[in-house]
Amino acid sequence: MLRPYDPDWPVRAARLLSAAERALAPLEVVDALEHIGSTSVPGLAAKDYVDLQVRVRELPEPGGDFDEALASIGFVPAVGARPDSPGVHRDVPRGSEVVPDELWCKRLFVHDVDGPRAAILHVRSSASPWARYTVWFRDWLRAHPAARDRYASFKAGAAAEHAGDADFDDYTRAKAAFFDEVQEQFEAWGRSR
Repeated sequence: MLRPYDPDWPVRAARLLSAAERALAPLEVVDALEHIGSTSVPGLAAKDYVDLQVRVRELPEPGGDFDEALASIGFVPAVGARPDSPGVHRDVPRGSEVVPDELWCKRLFVHDVDGPRAAILHVRSSASPWARYTVWFRDWLRAHPAARDRYASFKAGAAAEHAGDADFDDYTRAKAAFFDEVQEQFEAWGRSR
């Protein structure tokens, strides 16, 4: 499930983000495109799925120009392995920010999931707390090697526990315990920057 850090991950991410930027530019809805998740943290083991994030002014409705633009570069809407797959249609509310419920909603797209260039694209409102948290968490891990190593150990344990699972859903849920431990730290660090 987890692979050692691969220096090709940021290269793949940059290539896909560049393609997404070109495809979405005519729509004039994008505020930021980012490489997030474990593959964006040097030295951190991860699933071989490059996580990307697009922050938009307003979350696009399914089936419109936004979906067509992403389809032109190989991204298709994700449906999740199960009806309750975490993080497909909404993020789990967490952290200190109290925001309207709709700001936890998101869109998720996948690219070549079974291929060698697998990627997951999270589309979030720029006002979403998770849009900020993912970047803060990434940057906090990059700046704090001891925290990165603790997270690596935690993920390895969760991966071993869920190695026989048919999908990644319970592994994803298990990682939430680490966020419970460090949310306050990385959020305070992110706000101070």
